[in-house]
Amino acid sequence: MKRVIIATQNKGKAKDFETLLTPLGYEVLTLRDVAEDMDVEETGVTFEENAIIKAEAVSEALQIPVIADDSGLEIDALGGEPGVYSARYAGGEKSDEANIDKVLAKLDGVMEDERTARFRCVLAVAAPNKKTITVSGTCEGNILSERRGENGFGYDPIFYVPTLGKTLAELSPEEKAAVSHRGNAIRNLKDALPEWLDNAE
Repeated sequence: MKRVIIATQNKGKAKDFETLLTPLGYEVLTLRDVAEDMDVEETGVTFEENAIIKAEAVSEALQIPVIADDSGLEIDALGGEPGVYSARYAGGEKSDEANIDKVLAKLDGVMEDERTARFRCVLAVAAPNKKTITVSGTCEGNILSERRGENGFGYDPIFYVPTLGKTLAELSPEEKAAVSHRGNAIRNLKDALPEWLDNAE
């Protein structure tokens, strides 16, 4: 089984990648497994810039192929917020509950049909002496006024997928992978991944 490094410390993201990449024959490792103390500062202003920064920094440091993910929630009524600041929307400490509370407070009084939003994910794949490639994926939905579901992480409990009639937090990992922004991005990457990783080794 081939190994692929995901440049994240986030257990939720790691689980998403495992659900999608393990069936393709890849063992998914994260920074928790290979470089627990490594923390790359995300100085970009777009998801793509941040994903490239992370992928190239980790690949350069470890001299191995790396996939980095930058993703977040874009709410139309808030002009695209929280965007690249999704993880720390409510402040310096990453708190899913505080972030959700801030979104709900800012959307207070916004009509249901105006609460459209999407999750966006950009993946960057970097390896020593290779050109970094990026792919993206989205998941369209609406922001509810209250939490629903116990699964997932981040904003999943308030992100409602109309085609399924459920929030992302009400889906199993496999159901979520079939519709999520990260799932869509990984599927866009999947065709290039085996050839790309083979060439990178």
